[in-house]
Amino acid sequence: MNLHHHPELLDRLAGAFALGTLRGGARRRFETLAREHADVRVAALIWQTRIASLNELQPASPPPVAVWSRIDNLLKGESEAKQMLDARQNAAASMSSDNSVTGWIRNLSLWRGAAAAGAFASVVAIVAGLNLRDQMGGEIRQLQAKLLAAPQIEYVAVLSDDKASASMLVTFDPKSKRLTLQRVGGYQEASSQSLQLWALPPSGGPRSLGVLGSDKVLRLTAGENDMRAVPALAISLEPKGGVPSEGGPTGPVLFKGALIHKEL
Repeated sequence: MNLHHHPELLDRLAGAFALGTLRGGARRRFETLAREHADVRVAALIWQTRIASLNELQPASPPPVAVWSRIDNLLKGESEAKQMLDARQNAAASMSSDNSVTGWIRNLSLWRGAAAAGAFASVVAIVAGLNLRDQMGGEIRQLQAKLLAAPQIEYVAVLSDDKASASMLVTFDPKSKRLTLQRVGGYQEASSQSLQLWALPPSGGPRSLGVLGSDKVLRLTAGENDMRAVPALAISLEPKGGVPSEGGPTGPVLFKGALIHKEL
């Protein structure tokens, strides 16, 4: 099947590949397609970036106090149930050796006390479980809100060098007006130079979108008008701090690639 004509299937396969649920022969076939077709690689990179951003949204936190309370209550309940069982066994042994009414009443009181203790432990465990459910519901609602605030990527480009080796993944979220660039190659400019990102519109000269720092993940601010109808992006090597947009690139163009606009 030609995945180029089935974007929804490609999106599902890329998501399953990034999550690790695509296995066996299907995963190997997808990896082969990704090596041969740029749009398959782009779909996989988008999903990997999306999943990585979800990890950043959820900070590490210790287990809720209610979890430990419930565990403690369950352990106490088991201990008290054992005590109640021992009390019944002792009562049965005592009744077999003592047929007096007084002994029977004493054992009956012991049973009632043990049963009351077990019932109390059960009530405490139920209350703790309800509190835990309410707390987990709040955490789920918070996570849902964070997922809604996650980046909505509509534009993506894989910029490659003259040997077709991918060097930079570029994504754009028009909702937050954020361009995110991730270095995927091993290139590193000298400290006296800077990389500069350019939009290559269908008419007119190149337009600067910003100067890049040396970090592996870089973020720039841009509007959707800066990206709309732009067929390609390029990165040039410039003097430290970059050059004015009006003059265009003055150094060599190191990386270039098509800008894809798609809804995922």
